[in-house]
Amino acid sequence: MRPEEIRPDTALSTILGYNAQTGESRRYFNKWLKMNGINATAIALNITDEHFDFTMSSVGESKVDKMILEYEFKVKALEYCQEIDGDSVDFIEVIDKRVIGYNLESKVSELFDNRLEFIDDRAKFIAKMMIIANRWYGVKIDIEQIPLLLIEN
Repeated sequence: MRPEEIRPDTALSTILGYNAQTGESRRYFNKWLKMNGINATAIALNITDEHFDFTMSSVGESKVDKMILEYEFKVKALEYCQEIDGDSVDFIEVIDKRVIGYNLESKVSELFDNRLEFIDDRAKFIAKMMIIANRWYGVKIDIEQIPLLLIEN
């Protein structure tokens, strides 16, 4: 979704990373939303390690309630979560000012019938974006569509 396409009723989420604006999370997450006609987009925030502490320390009090974390912050985010279900964080949700971290490894494994040794990392990553889109916006998870998402715009 381009900035001029964002309307007052567009649902927003956040992606946090060193190069979040040009990263894979934004590319695949937003592309999946668009392919499914969902009026939502993830706004990417490029930050450095220097600003990560401040950002994560204040997220519970901010207007951000959904955030995808790029690879470089998945482990660092653990200490800022009041609840976590794994050894790294793929995304967070803020519920009643509590930061809850979620790890999607087991859900991805279930999608591929526990045959992850046959699936490449990019397909696993896209599956994570589908799972998040399903959770936040009700988008159907369809791993058969992963090859279409791999095609560049």
